[in-house]
Amino acid sequence: MATSTSDSHSETAPAEEPLLDVNLLKEIGKKALVDALNSVNGAKTLVLDASLAGPLGLVIEVSLLKHHGVDKMFWLEGGALTSTTTNIVYLCRPKIKHVKIIADQIKRHAKESQKHTYTLLLVPRISTLVSRILEEEGVLGDVRISSYNLQFIPIADDVISLENENAFKEIWVDGDETVIYDSAQALLTLEKMYGLFPRIIGKGDHAARLATLLTRHLPSDATAPDTLLTQSEKIDSLVVLDRRVDMITPLLTQLTYEGLIDELIGVKNSHVELPVSLLTPPAPAGAASTSTAAPESSQATSTLKRVEAKKKHHLTTSTDPLFAELRDLNFSSVGKRLNKVARRLEQDYQASQTGRHQAKTVAQLRDFVGKLGGLQTEHQSLRLHTGLSELLVPLTRTDLFNKTLEIQQNLLASYEFPAQITAIEDLVAQGADMQTVLRLLCLASITTGGVKAKNLENLKREILQAYGYNYLPLLLSLASPPLGILLPNPMPSTSPPVAKYPFVGLRKSFRLLIDDSPEALDEVENDISFVYSGYAPISIRLVQCVAQKGGVLSNPAEKEKAGAAAGAGADGKGQPAQIKAQAHPIAGWRGFEDIVATIPGETIDIAQNGQSGSSVVAAPMAALLRPLQKPTTTVVFFLGGCTYTEIAALRWVGRQNRGRNFLIATTGIINGNTIFESISSAPKAAATGPKDAAI
Repeated sequence: MATSTSDSHSETAPAEEPLLDVNLLKEIGKKALVDALNSVNGAKTLVLDASLAGPLGLVIEVSLLKHHGVDKMFWLEGGALTSTTTNIVYLCRPKIKHVKIIADQIKRHAKESQKHTYTLLLVPRISTLVSRILEEEGVLGDVRISSYNLQFIPIADDVISLENENAFKEIWVDGDETVIYDSAQALLTLEKMYGLFPRIIGKGDHAARLATLLTRHLPSDATAPDTLLTQSEKIDSLVVLDRRVDMITPLLTQLTYEGLIDELIGVKNSHVELPVSLLTPPAPAGAASTSTAAPESSQATSTLKRVEAKKKHHLTTSTDPLFAELRDLNFSSVGKRLNKVARRLEQDYQASQTGRHQAKTVAQLRDFVGKLGGLQTEHQSLRLHTGLSELLVPLTRTDLFNKTLEIQQNLLASYEFPAQITAIEDLVAQGADMQTVLRLLCLASITTGGVKAKNLENLKREILQAYGYNYLPLLLSLASPPLGILLPNPMPSTSPPVAKYPFVGLRKSFRLLIDDSPEALDEVENDISFVYSGYAPISIRLVQCVAQKGGVLSNPAEKEKAGAAAGAGADGKGQPAQIKAQAHPIAGWRGFEDIVATIPGETIDIAQNGQSGSSVVAAPMAALLRPLQKPTTTVVFFLGGCTYTEIAALRWVGRQNRGRNFLIATTGIINGNTIFESISSAPKAAATGPKDAAI
């Protein structure tokens, strides 16, 4: 794999304006919560499921909650609950442990002769199981049960998420398919807003179940809004990808700026914990201070080491335009971009100083002050991302980090497999992070069709002895169907047959690996493989099979570059004109049926025709020759979660064509670490009582 890329892929013209306003979904979520709270008259105490705090923070502000009668907020935890208000509102997901805590607190209040009115808001819908448990506990009559239908939450202009951190575990470990139903309901909301998805294309068994729910359980004609009776004019198709179809991508180390922040620091609900010094504006200084903002500065690093206090920061492009430039870059290009911005800011500061001396009238002074405010905001953003990069750089230069990348590269290239198993054993002996070891081991299993039984047993034994036997359930889950990503080769005769993942075939057919030779470096820079420095995510190649067929077998950016070079000088300045291919209409898996069929799981291609129902379609190849008549949006839904690198790669695909935008929808943002954390999550010790949420 190439070890570096330039930022040329991000120098392209900005993507076309999104055709769908995802902020409508935020407003829907906000209004639904306000209406639910207003249904309880008077002041109220809100008891909140901690896992909902992050998602709710993206939808509603605390000040608005207080405006609608919320007097105090507590986390939903075991123990006594002290409330100064008559009304108590519980807001939680329908989990058994939560309902038991609520029942216990209600019984305590009855025992202490405290009179309260209880309302239980379940997210996203009412569950029969909850009613049954409350009835068994003898408190069903004391509680009014309702729902708060929290669905898609916008986390970027082109990304919406259910923010369900346990979706992967629930589907592939617990066998609980509730998430699939909730996903179908959320996608149905999109259809109510914009019309039926004209075509539903997908891959994977659970993706097929989702498609079935979407097409068979529509409201009857009498109650359905008009949008559910006609095809959407703004959306041309829905592409559903079952996470199990591509487990390799989340196991790899993400190498984009946003992806690395997620890998090495952790991003949760679009928030990251950073040292306070990075988030606090420094004392006013001269314009020259911008020149010290380059990543090479060592003074800021030494300051960061002394600061321990941390604060949550919302990573968003709405208030931080520089983040929009940086988030999808390969990390090796970030330093160059920051230096470029620093130099531009310094020039702007100097120009503003000149303007200050030239300002004579009140209007000129007002313009100067306005420009200066914008420059100060940009300077603070530059300072933040420079400091954040400095936090990441030392972590990417450790022997462990580079050894991990080397093993990943060798496994993807099927190079000296026994040596990679030995290298993984060495990492265990060196005390490497358990999740890093398991990611590599599962990657080895998937890419080679299983690890030699004797080697696998030895490694499992070493892992349990080094990290603790409490990880035995995790190892068992990884080896058990339907997940089955850590398997021996050959499989024991007593085990149920498991379809092996055809990685070697896909690697060639989908052009997954780009050579790391200098001649091939340009190709890496102009392909989705830039997100992993030379490896193209299978999931995004599958999307290209549907929405950018030419990009699977060759690089559209290379053709674009050649065409632009041919037209260089047309403007008299030698600047190449920006040439983009017109997006082709959606024609399903046409041209790639045989390759896609080798991947385990159902293959879906359904047309929705409104009142005439749904049908499996076979579009003529001639459809590909006709350019799209008007701009459109393709919705890509990841069932089980997606990574920041996949989002970056899809944005890249969107920039290569005219006429097609992508709206990325997912059950949540994941990486290899969060997958293993959710699977191995153990219940925490009961607390002595609910703590003030202090949101």
